[in-house]
Amino acid sequence: MAKLVYGMNVSLDGYVDHQRFAPPCATLFRHFVEQVRDQAGSIYGRCMYESMRYWDEDRPEWSADHREYAAVWRRQPKWVVSRTLKSVGPHATLIADDAVAAIRELKDQVTGEVYVGGPVLAGSLADSGLIDAYRLYFHPFVLGSGKPFFTAPRPPLRLAASDRIGEQTVRLTYVPA
Repeated sequence: MAKLVYGMNVSLDGYVDHQRFAPPCATLFRHFVEQVRDQAGSIYGRCMYESMRYWDEDRPEWSADHREYAAVWRRQPKWVVSRTLKSVGPHATLIADDAVAAIRELKDQVTGEVYVGGPVLAGSLADSGLIDAYRLYFHPFVLGSGKPFFTAPRPPLRLAASDRIGEQTVRLTYVPA
């Protein structure tokens, strides 16, 4: 059975607007490379999937770590929840109807950790009791606006782990209490 993990970079005031974050330090980026390598797949909402499609095409300015991240991301299975997209890229499956039922079935069929990307999608999956863990990567700045990590009140959570990654990022992992 898969373990669904919702994790994102978060400002101190709880926002996940990745376009306003500074690029991650080398240590944090390397952490993300290894994390993606170990995942059984990713589930995205439309907006997050469209942002992640950045990794589909090589760019000359990329470092070796960027190229490695792109390679592991490309070959990983992806499931995209969208009613508006008509098609998705390689190694991706479109979920257009009854996302909760489809993801519940997926969770029963896949073994390993599956990343959930996007706060709106994660909120709907959390409302259905499908999120097994939350990973908040806190960065030392305040955005003041953007999309919140939590889109609605969550059930009680219990801190399962905390660790520092690089010089400025703290990861907190919570599980439903």
